[in-house]
Amino acid sequence: MTVYSGPVFDMAVNQFGVIANHLEIPMDERGRILMPKRAITVSCPIHRDDGTVAVFEGYRVQHHLTLGPTKGGTRFAPSVDIGEVAALAIWMSWKCALVGLPYGGAKGGVNVDLSTISKRELEALSRRYMQEMIPFVGPHTDVMAPDMGTNEQVMAWFMDTYSMYQGQTVTEIVTGKPVSSGGTLGRREATGRGVAYLARRVLKELSINPGSATAVIQGFGNVGSYAALELHQYGLKIIAVGDHTGALHDPAGLDIPALMRHAGTHGSIAGFSNQLAFDPEAILTLPCDVLVPAAMERVIDAKVAENLKCRVLAEGANGPTTPEADLVLEKRQGEVFVIPDILCNSGGVVVSYFEWVQDLQQLFWEEEEVTRREYAILDRAFDTMLQRAKADNIPHRTAAMAIGVEKVRAAKNTRGLFP
Repeated sequence: MTVYSGPVFDMAVNQFGVIANHLEIPMDERGRILMPKRAITVSCPIHRDDGTVAVFEGYRVQHHLTLGPTKGGTRFAPSVDIGEVAALAIWMSWKCALVGLPYGGAKGGVNVDLSTISKRELEALSRRYMQEMIPFVGPHTDVMAPDMGTNEQVMAWFMDTYSMYQGQTVTEIVTGKPVSSGGTLGRREATGRGVAYLARRVLKELSINPGSATAVIQGFGNVGSYAALELHQYGLKIIAVGDHTGALHDPAGLDIPALMRHAGTHGSIAGFSNQLAFDPEAILTLPCDVLVPAAMERVIDAKVAENLKCRVLAEGANGPTTPEADLVLEKRQGEVFVIPDILCNSGGVVVSYFEWVQDLQQLFWEEEEVTRREYAILDRAFDTMLQRAKADNIPHRTAAMAIGVEKVRAAKNTRGLFP
């Protein structure tokens, strides 16, 4: 019996089972490594603009605190439930361990359709959610960050709410803040930059010239848009982009800077061009060199995996590929080079770590230093994953997750079980 359920949590459990079997972890150790330490469910009542009161349900799951505080984003979306949040917290644990950060994984969220609330209501909901979380979070307990549906402004409201409660400014309680409020240069672009950087590394491994390569981006939020911009600047043609409103396709290459300006103004790619409109479900299987799924979980199932026509699958989203699709991709290892999500999109948490460190020290770095350090950590993790995959003759996802799970397991075994 467990409070966690749903397809996303089942997927995280399935993936862990594969890794635990590969590592031959005894059955009596598995529950302690997999199951979250703590899960919080809260009610978030707010005053609506019309004078009524509405109540939204919020969640926070902290997977483990063995290596340090937990770290993870907070998403505001109608899909949010406790199972999804728990799965994302588990994946964040493996991700932090893989890239060598002193964190456990966490995730939070509020079940809300943002199109139904005003900016004032969003501020009220953000502040109320953080107010409810204050007993359970802190700079050395759990550090929040943005995710789907949240941004720098929401993080500033979180930080201000926590600081008012403490009676002093506590910038290190969240990351992904505006630079003017203790944020770091390069955080907004960090995840997308990391995705593009690793994709370019793989193109080099495959002897593909970026100047003659093409890319498709599914999802055009923070991660997808900056991944598209970086790949565009590397010389790739971005031939298709999709988001929740539709898709655009141009074999000659889309004008990514113009598309980013449009999305920044209008909130989506809708209305950018009627002539370039395309079936959003079909963009995942377009022929291209780099495919970046940067939207929701579970978009690449077994059928899609069989029909992928990319050379590099750079997973910008968390959990975009189902376990059934992984079995298909394992058979296609020579055709599709997978950069698994826990490595590919880890640039965001890496630079969030830099922001936390800078806030604690009150000593801030130039953007060039932030980016240089981010790429150095990504390079190290990529090389480690590749060496493990080749040495054990296993898929990249298995190698990456095995490294993360091993580190968490070793830390738990070293510290022992209290009491």
